[in-house]
Amino acid sequence: MSRIGKKPVLLPLGVEIDIEEKTSQGIKITVKGKLGTLTRVFRPEIKFTKEDNKILVEIDVETKKSAAFHGLSRTLLNNMVVGVSDGFTKKLEIVGVGYRAQVQGSKLILSLGYSHPVEVEAPSSDIKFAVEDNTKLSITGNSKEDVGEVAALIRSYRPPEPYKGKGVKYAGERIVKKAGKAGKK
Repeated sequence: MSRIGKKPVLLPLGVEIDIEEKTSQGIKITVKGKLGTLTRVFRPEIKFTKEDNKILVEIDVETKKSAAFHGLSRTLLNNMVVGVSDGFTKKLEIVGVGYRAQVQGSKLILSLGYSHPVEVEAPSSDIKFAVEDNTKLSITGNSKEDVGEVAALIRSYRPPEPYKGKGVKYAGERIVKKAGKAGKK
């Protein structure tokens, strides 16, 4: 039994949850809140019960697979609840001379030293970009997966290089710099 799976998922005020009947594909759960609606299909081996303002996640059919998915299902449900009530944010920093970012509508335009600007389109209407000082970028949304995926995509366009530290990095990420070539002796 998972320690994380045993914890109940608390529902804050203003969050509604709809647990549909179990099918062969799984259990469809829809979570609605002030920041939007998220839907996910969970595995059929897991059982969700609603009590007052909390959801209990339990194993319905005892197998190795269901034990493995117990904690995961609880965490995914909790991320949905947090996403529609508070949202998620990832912060990126752009380091390098001439490297900058700007927002045009729902697009993010990056100048990363290439011969052309890199345009990143928000994959859904829930993802929002914000830029301050042309080098600090924040990505917000209600789905933790989507926010992390977009942040990783942006970072992949110019990952930080180990000699000068130039590139796109997560805020607070420490780049271990390598020593350059030693001169002739």
